[in-house]
This record gives sequence, C-alpha cells and structure tokens, in this order.
Amino acid sequence: MKRTLKISLKPNEKIYINGAVLRVDRKVSIELLNDVQFLLENHVLQAEDASTPLRQLYFIVQVMLMNPEGADQALGIFRKSLPLLIASFTNEQVRTALKNIDRLVNQGEVYEALKEIRALYAVENEILNQGRQAAPMPTESRELLAAEGIRR
Repeated sequence: MKRTLKISLKPNEKIYINGAVLRVDRKVSIELLNDVQFLLENHVLQAEDASTPLRQLYFIVQVMLMNPEGADQALGIFRKSLPLLIASFTNEQVRTALKNIDRLVNQGEVYEALKEIRALYAVENEILNQGRQAAPMPTESRELLAAEGIRR
C-alpha cells in the first residue's frame, strides 16, 4: 500500500531513510511519495539508553532500519530475543503487542514495529516499578548493543 507522508524538519535535524542519514540546514518539509523505512532523529535510541528489555528490543529493531548491512544479524538476534521476552512478561497487553511486533517485523514494517515498542514503554515502566521485572536480554543482544553504538 503506497502512502504519501509529509514530514517537517527543523534546522540541523536528521532523518534516517533506508539506511541513509540526511541532515537539513534549514527548516524544511519533505514529502515521502512511496513506502520507505525512516526514523526521525528524536526517535533514535542510543545504545547506552537501551536499559530495559523493551528498549533493548527497540534498539535491535532500530539497527535493522538504520544499518542495512547489519540488518540480517539484528534480525537473527530479534528472532532469538523475542520469544524470551514474550515468555518473561505476564502482562497480556505486552505479550499481545510483542506478537504483533513480530508480525510487523516479518512483514518488513520496521517503522511500525518501532512505534508499537515505544507505545509499550509506559506499561514496562509500571511493571518494573512494581518489581516484576522481565528477564534480561540474552548475551547476543547485549553484544549487539555494544557493537552498534549508533550516535545521533
């Protein structure tokens, strides 16, 4: 399904489109006329900020979009990590959303998957604050976080 999307950027703001990084020097609006994978700078998560299970998952999915050369490795880690996450959460809203995120990633809708993960942050914070922590991400995921220190 083709969609047209208009995005407004501020001076010196970055946008990541299909692995390319664009920075604008003045306020500008761009119109994306076909389906592309993009991420706005303010949605980029730094490796050091991936401090919870869902933020770590977000970072892994983000790598698929921002680093096409590392997308296969990130997808492999995503596929190993996601079942562990689903099993570690008892909250049905989170479990259902994680299954939908899996579907979105498998359909190539990485941006939509990122949006859905961000929408779960508040629920995850509530769970973590109640002391019912989800299991930590596997070692491979932590290694990807260290290797893929994507900077703004």
